[in-house]
Amino acid sequence: MQTGGITENVKRLKERLKSGNAFGENVLLVAATKMQTAEAINEAICAGVDAVAENKPQEFRDKNEALLACPRHFIGHLQTNKIKYLIGKIELYHSCDREELAKELARQSINNGLVSNVLIQINVGEEASKGGYSYDEAKEVFHRLNETQGLCVKGFMAMLPELDDKAMLRNLVRKMRALYDWAKTQSKEVEYLSMGMSGDYGLCIEEGSNVIRVGSTIFGARNYAVQS
Repeated sequence: MQTGGITENVKRLKERLKSGNAFGENVLLVAATKMQTAEAINEAICAGVDAVAENKPQEFRDKNEALLACPRHFIGHLQTNKIKYLIGKIELYHSCDREELAKELARQSINNGLVSNVLIQINVGEEASKGGYSYDEAKEVFHRLNETQGLCVKGFMAMLPELDDKAMLRNLVRKMRALYDWAKTQSKEVEYLSMGMSGDYGLCIEEGSNVIRVGSTIFGARNYAVQS
């Protein structure tokens, strides 16, 4: 949780990440900017975050032009009719969670003469409340999407369940790391395992995540009372 200003929080995080993950890989710091002002996001960009990421396409559309130069990611559930707000502007989609989305993102990418970088979202905790492909179908999905024109599969994303059982959580991250390591043997384009948010990024890094998506650790607790 936030203990200082945005700049101080980013610098503290970057210092912690300096040694990389358990595999000696650099860890990408993605600022989750849901409900944050352009001013706050720009402060985080100036402080050195590696990318900024929105959850909602409309929020991305409304803020994007006001933001400083920094890679833009998308980390939320994406409806196919909202792709038009993002196409060609997002460097990495973390949440490719179903066939309908993959097909439409590929179609619009081809129509715009570009290739969209995606992470395949895996529901590693088998939670009914979360989207994503099952772990058991992940390899088959990887092969299929990896051969889909208009898409470039860069790895996987997953969210851990909110559990107190640290041993179980570690096992889930290890499963995802094993999947990521397998995928790297299949494609030279694979480079990201996106796991870890403000409450669990330390554990995820220890077990091999190389992308974390943090919001409150940078910006402080969100004030949902002011949400429009």
